[in-house]
Amino acid sequence: MSEDSPSLVHLNGRAASTEDLAPLAFAGHAHFTSMQVRGGRIRGLDLHLERLRSASVELFGRALPEDLVRSHLRTALRDGPADLSLTATVYSPAGEFTAADAEPALLVRTEPPSSGPGGPLTLAATEHERFLPHVKYVGEVAKTHILRRAVAEGYDDAAFLDREGRFSEATIWNLAFWDGDSVVWPEARILTGTTLSIVRRQLDRLGIGQRAAPVTPDGLPALAGAAVMNSWTPGVPVHRIGTTELPAAPHFLEVLHRAYEAEPLAAP
Repeated sequence: MSEDSPSLVHLNGRAASTEDLAPLAFAGHAHFTSMQVRGGRIRGLDLHLERLRSASVELFGRALPEDLVRSHLRTALRDGPADLSLTATVYSPAGEFTAADAEPALLVRTEPPSSGPGGPLTLAATEHERFLPHVKYVGEVAKTHILRRAVAEGYDDAAFLDREGRFSEATIWNLAFWDGDSVVWPEARILTGTTLSIVRRQLDRLGIGQRAAPVTPDGLPALAGAAVMNSWTPGVPVHRIGTTELPAAPHFLEVLHRAYEAEPLAAP
């Protein structure tokens, strides 16, 4: 699968047809997880599987068996190259705007691998709170609208402020800050990303300090660095949020990447 090749899509372990995919244009009641596959293996696989399970229980009242999910992932990996990006989406064939019950289905899409932007990035500070912030669901028109508005204003992306004026997360990113000695995770209701969870548990194993604390716009000047992370990468530097400049923090970025790379790769 080259950079120019189309993505591959599997539905319930088989190649998806046009007829399979057409109803999904209106299937907004769904959740997903995204991951980078390297050498046919995945970092934080247990976290991705748990995300799919818990979100399915939240949205559909049931979850697909883990061995079935693993089987569908193996099928998708078997048909692609060793390195790729993979998105696993769980949805109800009954569709949205209905209380009808149906067994959830799993759609797996593979595309060329990605490591995200190099940065540094500038982020607009925007008031926004996601519904069900702990669930990674599809169809978030607000986030795309906020991203497009931020870019139109000259920023690269946007960071969210909750109703208490605390930074929570960014459009498709978790936020991380550096106080000069420890990683600071914003204390707010967020979607805890799998990469964030990987970095957290590996920081503990490496003996590197970390803490959760409220981070506000007024508190940014006291910080020694900032970064964003998602399934693409454990750290892209951020050098400005709103009108506040943040210092370059190469050691901070090295710490985030070192923690992430300490996580072992696992096969489905």
